[in-house]
Amino acid sequence: MSTIRQEDFIQSIADAFQYISYYHPVDYIQALSAAYEREQNPAAKDAIAQILINSRMCAEGHRPICQDTGIALVFLKVGMHVKWDAKMSVTAMVNEGVRRAYLHPDNKLRASVLTDPAGKRTNSKDNTPAVIHYEIVDGDGVEVICAAKGGGSEAKSKFAMLNPSDNLVEWVLKTVPTMGAGWCPPGILGIGIGGTPEKALLLAKESLMAPVDIQDLIARGPSNRAEELRLELYEKVNALGIGAQGLGGLTTVLDVKVLDYPTHAANLPIAMVPNCAATRHVHFHLHGEGPAVLTPPSLDDWPKLTYDSSKGKRVNLDTVTREEVLGWKPGDVLLLNGKLLTGRDAAHKRMTDMLNRGEKLPVDFNGRFIYYVGPVDPVRDE
Repeated sequence: MSTIRQEDFIQSIADAFQYISYYHPVDYIQALSAAYEREQNPAAKDAIAQILINSRMCAEGHRPICQDTGIALVFLKVGMHVKWDAKMSVTAMVNEGVRRAYLHPDNKLRASVLTDPAGKRTNSKDNTPAVIHYEIVDGDGVEVICAAKGGGSEAKSKFAMLNPSDNLVEWVLKTVPTMGAGWCPPGILGIGIGGTPEKALLLAKESLMAPVDIQDLIARGPSNRAEELRLELYEKVNALGIGAQGLGGLTTVLDVKVLDYPTHAANLPIAMVPNCAATRHVHFHLHGEGPAVLTPPSLDDWPKLTYDSSKGKRVNLDTVTREEVLGWKPGDVLLLNGKLLTGRDAAHKRMTDMLNRGEKLPVDFNGRFIYYVGPVDPVRDE
């Protein structure tokens, strides 16, 4: 019988969320590197290169892969014979681990979780509470998956209650283009089929926690209907030509995951949850031997790419004209210099409300851009 100590469990959760904030899973990096080599669209290839370079920089400097450090998601499989040496509940311990991770002084992570979501929408300041899924299983250990899911990809989650005679593949191919590029491809599509509506969505989310292995499946061939669907959807979704960051190209998804569950004879529930280019999750086990040991990946797992800025168009933001802007095309690389204003949802709403009331804005926006970007917390004296 394993005994899990409170402090070991909390620290494991905290370490895991710090770890995934700056380390991509190696299987994702390898798949993205292969996609970079295959890509023929210059704009898409450039976008993939930027993701890979950014990823390596984050691994080296221990800074977040993405400014949106996500909502904390934890899957727990708790062995029936586990003993806890703890005064806190498991839920409270998970949330304490998340709190430590997101308030870490050497790599503070953006807190995006809001309480009272249909009312005051007040930031909890520490990204708690986490979304936790429990399963009680045989055994005397605890299996843990921690994931940080960004709001952009979560916003593109889809669900439908189809008729049993409807075509699942047609629904996916019709729905993916409606997601645009706001889910930040190239990523992974998780498909959940069957059960009830909430079960289908949980299956779709859980499927994203598995390794990227579509190329292995292509090599060995499918052994069941779920694997047949993975292969068919992988080929047909990529054939849509959405591509990296929506710029077109060969790779929209690096993998498609499918999990299914028995369902009512009258129903065919299907859910689709995308994972963005900031794919962040880690898997570990606890058996009472102390906190989880998370081994950093080798920097050799990243391709050694450099960014050639000489091909970019230099833009002086203090003097740029509308005529210059009209000459820009999707995929162009712009090298910006000058004053750039930033703002997000609350700022845009305030500006719209003031303009509708005929009030003067507190900032002069003539000849200026607003970069729609979320805040990032500084670390110490940075």
